[in-house]
Amino acid sequence: MSYLPLLLFAAAYGFATVAWDLPLLAGLAYLAVSLGCFLAYAIDKSAARAGNWRTPETTLLLLGLVGGWPGGLLAQQWLRHKTSKTSFQWKFHVTVVLNLGLFLYLSHQFGTAAMT
Repeated sequence: MSYLPLLLFAAAYGFATVAWDLPLLAGLAYLAVSLGCFLAYAIDKSAARAGNWRTPETTLLLLGLVGGWPGGLLAQQWLRHKTSKTSFQWKFHVTVVLNLGLFLYLSHQFGTAAMT
């Protein structure tokens, strides 16, 4: 997977910030959840190497769905984790699309410019 989703999100975030006066808190929330998601991937990768208990895929996918997918994408690329498992990848892509759609919808609905 390329970094294209990150570029699209940056463009969507920039648009939402300008068009709907998106609060800084939204960006900080994405950053926090993304860092947590990256950490979850790193812990899972370490556990996989050591043969220890693994983080369930549903946990990784849910973290991505609630906004951590940028961190998940970077973890996949930088840690080379979950990149060759096709069944996980298509589910991950679905969570990215769902999150982006929800982000745009909520930004439009609740942005301060939309309320005036």
